[in-house]
Amino acid sequence: MRCFGTALVAAGVMLALASPVLAQDEAGEFWFNPSFATSLDDRTSVELETAQRLRTDPRDDTYFARLWLKREDSRGRDWNVGVEHRWNGPDEREVRLLQQVGYDWGPLEFRTRLEQRFVNVDPDTGWRLRQRMGTTVPLTEDENGWALTGDAELFFTLRNTEPGGQTGLTGLRTFVGFERGFGRYDISLGYLRQQDIRDGAEDRVGHAPFVGVTVNF
Repeated sequence: MRCFGTALVAAGVMLALASPVLAQDEAGEFWFNPSFATSLDDRTSVELETAQRLRTDPRDDTYFARLWLKREDSRGRDWNVGVEHRWNGPDEREVRLLQQVGYDWGPLEFRTRLEQRFVNVDPDTGWRLRQRMGTTVPLTEDENGWALTGDAELFFTLRNTEPGGQTGLTGLRTFVGFERGFGRYDISLGYLRQQDIRDGAEDRVGHAPFVGVTVNF
């Protein structure tokens, strides 16, 4: 369990660094994340990832669909490109272009993602860097058995979609839960905490039970 403890300590440090001086605006949410994946060859796959983020009033629900093209190189790194369409409430629409790489360092798993964001109600193209670190610990000897997993992800806004909008560290997402495979189905169950970090205002914090299902064809 040492590797999982390392990840949790690192997540705690990032959470402490991101904690605001002001009080937090907290609310409950529910996240459902169904995905569909198929392999094109031994190293290449395509995935359609969707999500429903249901939130209490006055916050708007969010829905998205992402199409990923994934490729694993000879050193085990995962290179992904994707496009996403997102619906934020009744009026706001967003398109994202995504470039991502996943890589390991010992027991730790890293993911670096660069996003270009196009929001219909804002005039500028937004640029955002997301860095995630986590680990997974099998709870049984069966490779498809239950495993304990946890991660923390920092959001860095390089350019806001709104002129003069906030940049720098603007978000922290943490997750802890369990996952396992059932034949062609991969299941993930856990708790997700989303903290939107805001200058001069209360941080927005969402607490969500998370259900993820991936169907592999």
